[in-house]
Amino acid sequence: MRALIAAAAGLAAALALVLTVTAVGTPSGTTSPKPLLTTVPAHP
Repeated sequence: MRALIAAAAGLAAALALVLTVTAVGTPSGTTSPKPLLTTVPAHP
């Protein structure tokens, strides 16, 4: 029974988090105009 209560509490917390993020909305940020430069290590 404790496991069922813990699962219900976790599900309620996850749902509350999703609803909070949905209510806040997406951040108004912009992407960088410069691409990220990455290097690949040389094979031995």
